[in-house]
Amino acid sequence: MAALSPVLRADEAAAADVATIVRGVPSRALMQRAGAAAAAEIARRHGARLPHGVLLLAGGGNNGGDAWVVARALAAVGVHCRVHEAVAARTDDARAERELALPLVECGAPGDGAGVVVDGLLGTGASGRPRGAVAEAIAHAARLRAGGAPVVALDVPSGVDATTGEADGALTADLTLTFGAMKRGLLVARAHAGRIALLDIGLVESLDGESEPPRLVDARWVHHRLPRIAADAHKGTRRKLVIVGGDRGMAGAAVLAARAAAASGVGMVRCLVAPDSLPVVQGAAPEALGGPWPATDAEVDAQLGDWADAVLIGPGLGRGDAAGALLERVLARWRGPVVLDADALNHFAGRADALGALLRGRPALLTPHVAEFGRLAELEPRDVLASRFDVGLELARRTEATVLLKGVPTVLAAPDGRRLVTASGTPVLAAAGSGDLLSGIAGTLVAQMDDVLHAAACAAWAHGRAAELAGDGAVRGITLRDVHRSLARVWRERPTPPVYPVLAELPAVP
Repeated sequence: MAALSPVLRADEAAAADVATIVRGVPSRALMQRAGAAAAAEIARRHGARLPHGVLLLAGGGNNGGDAWVVARALAAVGVHCRVHEAVAARTDDARAERELALPLVECGAPGDGAGVVVDGLLGTGASGRPRGAVAEAIAHAARLRAGGAPVVALDVPSGVDATTGEADGALTADLTLTFGAMKRGLLVARAHAGRIALLDIGLVESLDGESEPPRLVDARWVHHRLPRIAADAHKGTRRKLVIVGGDRGMAGAAVLAARAAAASGVGMVRCLVAPDSLPVVQGAAPEALGGPWPATDAEVDAQLGDWADAVLIGPGLGRGDAAGALLERVLARWRGPVVLDADALNHFAGRADALGALLRGRPALLTPHVAEFGRLAELEPRDVLASRFDVGLELARRTEATVLLKGVPTVLAAPDGRRLVTASGTPVLAAAGSGDLLSGIAGTLVAQMDDVLHAAACAAWAHGRAAELAGDGAVRGITLRDVHRSLARVWRERPTPPVYPVLAELPAVP
């Protein structure tokens, strides 16, 4: 199976270009590969609109050079191409490709209509709000898009910072064709990128002694790693999960987690909840065993003991003293695999080292959202977001646990330095209870798999994919109940490889 794409900063993407050139591939050949691959994808995806002509917006850098290559390739097969030079070509490669294309294309003002608009204004090296002629060209593309012309961005939509995803004044694309490796900023600025297709142009990786970059999880990777359930399986071999949570008034969180666990293939679930919540949980999730919070070490041993294969603590746990005492008692007595979510993390706000001491020596997963991560690591949420691809590594090492930082995208870090990224999902998941569904999926897979990072990545991807299937392009009117029901479709899917030169593809986010 093909290796997962690295998710790179702008400077790392530039370093990969340099490393490829050093290996003997001329920079202009890379430009020609990128432009030719992009032209083929535009023809494949928007062929019906090509008779109406293509408007290409070219900037002065190598991204503009890519646009000139696209223009020449499309014009060579009879497509009318008009190139608007917002900025004159200023690199040797871009000027050379411009000269080759000029006899075949029309140049001038962008005009009032086009079948397809191609954005080659700003590339991965640009940052900050677009200005002047580039900003005017972006505004013109927006008007054409409003009139029905699809906009295709080359590498990144102009104005999107390839590292941070900042998108002040950025172009909005329907399709982004990115070259060689996925860019961090594209996974943050999904609203501007539209559908994202990663195209192979023969880049080599350049790590320059730095840590391994995060890798983008895809459907084939997930389904290759999911453990198969044997034909002669029984509820014990499918593993058993204990969920500790469900304080008074928060029974629903435990219910959502239990339902998600059951829908993800676990053999048995036991919910240990506050006494007032027990009738609610057993009525709403009859497939789960139930019991009250264990009040003594002996009760913890009896309820978990040799029965559990993994323990999920946190859905609806609450922040009271009794919940905190329960949490620490369970972690002290139970030494098997654990997943900590929600208030189980909040109880350790500012005490990451203490949490690490309790988790040491066992497989563990933490699943914070940005605010919970900030409380635990003593960081402001804005600082967590600014460093979302990197910040989990330090916390993973401090706590000796895999960290799943929820968000757009979700970034996972293991104590050994490995990082994965999942970019499935839609705003359907931006609702109370979504994290409880994820924790139930994660609890099941941690119980069934040996590698916590892989289990967590599979859970996060499946959670997001269920939202995509449930919404089918919509957000309003879709509930977490729909997401839960869609999990069965996720597990049944059999993904096929993308059509070369596409290495990976992400749908547009509604």
